[in-house]
Amino acid sequence: MSLFISSVFTYDEDAGNYIQAVETADAQALEPATRKAINNFVIGCKQDGIWTAIKASCILAGARTLAGALVPLVGAAPTNNNFVAGDYNRKTGLVGDGSTKYLNSNRTGTADPQNNIHASVYVSTAGAQLGFPAYFGTTAPVAGSFNVSRTGSTSTLNVQCNSSNTATSLNGAAVGVLGIARASGASFVLRASNTSTVIAQSSDGRSANTNSVFRVTGAANTNSNARLAFYSIGESLDLARLDARVTDLINAFAAAIP
Repeated sequence: MSLFISSVFTYDEDAGNYIQAVETADAQALEPATRKAINNFVIGCKQDGIWTAIKASCILAGARTLAGALVPLVGAAPTNNNFVAGDYNRKTGLVGDGSTKYLNSNRTGTADPQNNIHASVYVSTAGAQLGFPAYFGTTAPVAGSFNVSRTGSTSTLNVQCNSSNTATSLNGAAVGVLGIARASGASFVLRASNTSTVIAQSSDGRSANTNSVFRVTGAANTNSNARLAFYSIGESLDLARLDARVTDLINAFAAAIP
């Protein structure tokens, strides 16, 4: 593993490059403890064997500005649709409005194999409104649908993972890491409330739409007013391990940022 060298700390190369890009976007340096939290996160993901499965990701917290928060940790930068500086909090992330605000991840549902795929977010505030407010997704409710949404203001999650069938879970008000991962054609894993649940639903396709965050791409009434501090998209990975690393990162930001 090659390293980025600081006069204060020795950084993992990927973490160091990301930190430099964020500080350039912010036009100022991060706190040393914030830098260290990011470095520990990247190294920890590599130690856990989940780093290479992450193909598109943003840490939507930590940075000093919204521009810095939208610097990609991995993959393409998201396209910002209508978020402004006032929507951003360094400790808790970016908040939607349930109407017009969302991120286009610029990673399509066909960029990863049908039976080797994941997406996740870190939910700081679950949010609630009418319709089917979504945390992320490519399409619904057709064959190959991929999304996690809520049923209005209730505590029920609606989940599809490259499938036309919809699974439901009573974790809709959960905060923390929320994600889905499919490593086989027969079932997928839902991570919510610090628990991984295997859902026996077969895959039946995948969408060429890009994954949106804070809504399902092209689906009406799915914009969310949740507050999110992280997202990742890519190949299947161990969501429990990702949960532990992201949770540690967000907790470290809370301690490091004044």
